[in-house]
Parts: sequence; structure tokens; C-alpha cells
Amino acid sequence: MTNLLRVCYYLGLAQRRLYWKPSEMRRYQEKKLRSIVRYSYNFVPFYHYLLKKAGILPTDIKTLEDLSKLPLVRKEELRKEKLSDLLSTRETEKLKILRTSGSTGKPFFFYVNETENDWRKALYMRGNIACGQKPRDRWVVVTAPHHFYDITSLQRIIRVFSFECVNLFQPIAKQVNEVKKLNPDILDGYSGSLLLLARETEQQKIDSIRPRLIFGTADLIDPDSRKFVEQVFNAPFYDQFGCAEINRAAWQCPEKEGYHMDVDSVIVQFVDSNGEEVAVGEKGEVVYTSLFSKSQPFIRYAINDVGTALDDECSCGITLPMMKVVEGRKDSFIKLADGRVFSPMTFWTIMRYFKHADLIEQFRVIQNRLETIEVLVKKTRGIEVEEDFIRRKIVDHISKCIQTDETSLEIRIKFVEELEVDSSGKLRSVVSHIP
Repeated sequence: MTNLLRVCYYLGLAQRRLYWKPSEMRRYQEKKLRSIVRYSYNFVPFYHYLLKKAGILPTDIKTLEDLSKLPLVRKEELRKEKLSDLLSTRETEKLKILRTSGSTGKPFFFYVNETENDWRKALYMRGNIACGQKPRDRWVVVTAPHHFYDITSLQRIIRVFSFECVNLFQPIAKQVNEVKKLNPDILDGYSGSLLLLARETEQQKIDSIRPRLIFGTADLIDPDSRKFVEQVFNAPFYDQFGCAEINRAAWQCPEKEGYHMDVDSVIVQFVDSNGEEVAVGEKGEVVYTSLFSKSQPFIRYAINDVGTALDDECSCGITLPMMKVVEGRKDSFIKLADGRVFSPMTFWTIMRYFKHADLIEQFRVIQNRLETIEVLVKKTRGIEVEEDFIRRKIVDHISKCIQTDETSLEIRIKFVEELEVDSSGKLRSVVSHIP
């Protein structure tokens, strides 16, 4: 059960850390890092065996740089372990079961205790407050049903950071009507779902949904789509980045000069294919080490996100280090037989500059084999055009843009009535099943 007094206490601590000097934050991180590694070695069987196998003792991890001595851990590896080996043997509290969205097809369940869950809530609110959210704002979240119970009855009664949920799996027209009735000050939810909501709102010519702020999370939409959402609802869109296991890890402030990383809660590394940290400004896979999760620790946890560390200071005055998100998850990168790799941003740009883009309302690129990609196309409503014409033009356009031909890459076009969100509720426009 959420302890609101504890959440408020944690929130106060977290807000003060927004303006710590980098040296002060580094000392704090390294102290927490030494603690979590020592604790995990002593009381979490999985990490005890992992460190012993790597020939590492907790005393070998003293600084942020030492963290790279530890092996990467992935979700697939954790799925194979017994739950008792992943949890702390010191944990006596009743644990809360949380879950990932299951965007890869199967949710991953993990556990936190009450104090850890309260810290997650406090840290989440820190970023929202920095963007202008107020305690009694009408807050509407378009999300999956398993998030409906993330708020306590006491919060609903006193209306302090209380939110109403709209089920993203119901018909989009019904979602729009519910949001309209709730009249939000804050519109929040999966970014892809907010994009669908904006499209339907524009289609219905509804102009009464006017939130003050919009927060998008969970899945990635391109910058033009974010601008579209902002235009439809006449409000700024702030993107947030992270994963369920770690909580939110980075977020945009009103200046939007990058994403502030919550480094007092999680150490964020950017690594190459060998697990070595890349230089500032270079793209790398994002690797997380939670500094607060002791019930079920996550150390050097990689989940295929891609980002870039920035060396810039934000003009907003917040001193949390910055990163640049995000060309997409690694399973959103299209790979060709000749070794070339294209980010989802490439395909968003390709379709944006398609001469006949007005004929396409929505698309999804799917790759199951190196030699083939399939493009699902939902045609723009109200425009009559021959499908063979669109099919031929799309194939020619993509082939020209990525400089390939039908002998090296087969491009299949399939027309669909609707492009549904996936089982997690996310709207993914580029999906690759190539390892």
C-alpha cells in the first residue's frame, strides 16, 4: 500500500537533487553503487553466482568506471532463473508484483517492496512537476488496464496527484469521448496511443480537449508525430523514457534540449556490442543499474534501447546529466543482407517525404527475414486511389531511398483496414524479428 507521507518525503529529497553539483551527484552514485553491489552479492543468489563466475568481488567495484567489470544481464537470462534466486533472501516485506508491457510478446514479472514502490512514485512525479504539473490538476492517463490500480483510494479522495484512466484497448472513438468528458489538465499515456487519440480527435473535429501539458511514454513516435499531437491539443508534449523494471530513467523538461537522466536512482551507461562504454556523443545500447531496487536488483541490465550521452548543460538550470533518445529499440532496426542497418527514424523520414504521403494514414514496417520487409499500409480515409498504384510507388520510393533493388530486398505491401496496437498497447511502426 502506498504511504503518501513517505512519497512526499522522497519527493522532497529528489527535488533537491535536481540541482546538485556533478561532483556531489557522483559521490552519491558511487556510494549507492558500492552498497547495491555488496548487498546483491551477499543476499541475492543470482548476483552472487554471477559475480563469482566473473571472478569479481564486491570490493572490486568502487567507482562508476568499475561497473563495466560486471557482465551485462538481459531479460531473457532472468526469465530462465528461479524466482527465489532473483529475490533478496533478506526481504521480509510483502512484495508488490509489477510487470513489463510485454511488447516482445510475453510480460516479465518483477517485484518491489513498499518503500521501493513509493520511491518509484516520487521520482516519477519529480519530472512531471518540473514540467509544470500541479497536485490538483485533472490528470488523465490513456493506458493498459493493469495500470488502473496504481493509485490509492486516499489519493482519489483528497485529489492529490490523482489520475483517471482510459483503457487504450477500447475503440478509439470511445477513448476520445471519455477523454473529452474528463476534460484533463494533464493528458498522459503511451505515446502511440496519444497519437491515435490526436488523429481521431482531428477527424471528429473536436476542439474541446485542451490539456495544459501532455506526457508521452512507453513507446517511441517520431518528432513530426509529437508536433502533430501538440497541434491537435494545443499543448506541449514532453517525452519520457525508461522501462518498467527500472522506472522512468530520463525525461524532457520544458526546454527540450535533451532528456534529463534520473541518475540519483539509476546509473545509465551506453555500450557497444562488446559491452564497453562508448564515448560521449556516440550511440550505444542503454544499460541500467538501479540504485534503489534491493528486493529484486537490476545491475548492468540491458533491454535493447539505444541512446546517446550528451555533454551539454541544460538552460533550464537542472544539473542532472543529459542524454539523447532514441532512435528506437534494437528490435526496431531493419537489417539488410549486405550488412547495412537502418533505424526506425530512417523509415519515418522515408515515408514522410514520400511524394504521395497524403494517401497513407498509417504504416508499419515488419521484417522477418533479411531478404524481405513487409509494409502494412492503412490508406487515408476519403481518398480513392488504386492500390496497385500506391504499392508500386511505395516500393520504388523505399528502394531508391535505401539504394537497393528487388534482387537484394523484396518489399511487400499489404493494405489493412486498421493497424492495431500490439498486445502491450504500444503503437510500433517499425518491428524487426532479426536477431
